[in-house]
Amino acid sequence: MTKDRLITIAMLVPVLAAIAVNAHAQPYSLLYNFGSNSGDPTGPRYSGIIAQGRDGALYSTADNHWTDAQGVAFRATREGSVAVLHHFSGLDGQAPVGGLTLATDGSYYGTTDSGGLFSRGTIFRITSKGTLTSLYNFTGRVDGSHPQAPPVQGFDGNFYGTTVGGSTNEDFGSVYKITSSGKFTTLHSFSNMDGASPYAPLVQATDGSLYGTTFDGGSNNLGTVFRIGIHGKFKVLFNFDGARGANPYAPLIQASDGSFYGVTSAGGSVGGGIVFKITSSGSMRILHEFTGGVDGSNEVGGLVQATDGNLYGTNNVGGGSGWGVLFRITPMGAFTVLHDFDWESGASPQATLLQHTSGVLYSTTAVGGLNNNGEGTFYSFDVGLHPFVAFVIAAGKAHDKVGIIGQSFSRAISVSFNGIPASFTVVSNTYMTALVPRRATTGFVTVTTSDGTLRSNKKFFVLRGRNPKSAR
Repeated sequence: MTKDRLITIAMLVPVLAAIAVNAHAQPYSLLYNFGSNSGDPTGPRYSGIIAQGRDGALYSTADNHWTDAQGVAFRATREGSVAVLHHFSGLDGQAPVGGLTLATDGSYYGTTDSGGLFSRGTIFRITSKGTLTSLYNFTGRVDGSHPQAPPVQGFDGNFYGTTVGGSTNEDFGSVYKITSSGKFTTLHSFSNMDGASPYAPLVQATDGSLYGTTFDGGSNNLGTVFRIGIHGKFKVLFNFDGARGANPYAPLIQASDGSFYGVTSAGGSVGGGIVFKITSSGSMRILHEFTGGVDGSNEVGGLVQATDGNLYGTNNVGGGSGWGVLFRITPMGAFTVLHDFDWESGASPQATLLQHTSGVLYSTTAVGGLNNNGEGTFYSFDVGLHPFVAFVIAAGKAHDKVGIIGQSFSRAISVSFNGIPASFTVVSNTYMTALVPRRATTGFVTVTTSDGTLRSNKKFFVLRGRNPKSAR
């Protein structure tokens, strides 16, 4: 193990709580060793968001931490074939640690932590063929600097994201809006008292507001949970205080029960971080406190709610081999370790898991692997969940055209929105569009094919005219 761990590992503390550990072999598959071939991605780190494309492949970025430190955008197939789409040069950005977001135009949007015209980072768009367009160069002034996460596309079609800041003593990060043509607006500049260093991507909730976390700042300087409207109305919902978590790197997710779930990298009774649940009003509950023992610690990547209703995540240190674990936790807090990472099969996972519409979980590790100088891996984890369909954006008004990703669409027979039939167009076996029916109501979308019926992994939120809470 020649590579330094990306996050310094403190002495592991004893296990103070009983952890449910799955003693049976789990379906973990090492699909690709980054750095195996010349020009490969290396060292994918937080946030490292992975997007499923219209073609069923997986798209993300890596900052090439162990090699040229410039970074790449790449495409990976479910079978483990990896191709570089773009090598960053510095002038067009450098260190794209954030990952990518699939947009309704079929392109992917991301950020670079540095590089660009002012060396403060960039926002870019890239096609599945690798054509890159720089949309914005951060200056480090009121617009912020050093974005660490990709922007997310909102219900209105615009993109929303965060910068970490740090260019000046007064730059604690920001929240921004940008259009697909590059028109940029700063929505909020953090002051430290209301949070600082928002590493994580935002999530737009069904109320139309954006929710996020900051790593630092707040009343205890241990980070915050915040809400911001698309016009900039901002509110701190929760100040982490150590006992109830500290220093979240990871994004929130809105689960099927309407609440938000997340993890912190530190805090809790032992200091190993927590899994928490929080409501839109700021009521917070701890679901699990990591001990740094067999359950791991230092949660850098976020959670994903899979189609079985459970939450899945990873942490990047601890566990049986010291290199982190993959775990499952129910919304009520029942915790199970599913896999122990080790150096040879991939170590120190830092990116949030993605559930592909095949049902299988995919992600990356920052270090480890076989015959690749320990430069990270691409892996899958199959818990036996069934295929489903997903939306590019899970909200829209009547008559809007909605992008749907999945599989077996060439044999599609019908599409319905919460039981109301919809007209649809099959673009490929893995991508289709459908028009939101006039009488549609919020609920699950089903695609019936000659092979069976596929249901969406989350409800489609039907907007009635102007979203009444979008002005928050």
